[in-house]
Amino acid sequence: MKKKVWVIDDDPIYQIIANKVIQKSEMFSEAESFKNGKTAIDALNGQIKNTESLPDLILLDINMPIMDGWEFMEKMTTIKPLINKQILIYIVSSSIAQEDKTMAKNHPDILGYLSKPLSIDDLVLIASND
Repeated sequence: MKKKVWVIDDDPIYQIIANKVIQKSEMFSEAESFKNGKTAIDALNGQIKNTESLPDLILLDINMPIMDGWEFMEKMTTIKPLINKQILIYIVSSSIAQEDKTMAKNHPDILGYLSKPLSIDDLVLIASND
């Protein structure tokens, strides 16, 4: 069964690129995009009981307006016990800040840190870690 992926990123150009890479990879049945962490958290909260509609993978940007990637992860930690599904989360960022990479590495719910732009090789790597 193919999986669902959510791209949480405020850059519309990057969203188009990421969605094209996701389609080309043929590893996912569905991709959904969110402009910031708040719209994604709201969507998760709205679908929490409907496991089928939840993503299998989240590709999360760090620097976004309204709710950034770290704030999203704080909220995710509080709702995680209510979610009856494992959701893999990877940071995908253009940030070169070492503290972002360190925070991602030390966060128990973040499986990795990928640099933009996302590649098919990145998706293959994620799939092999599944």
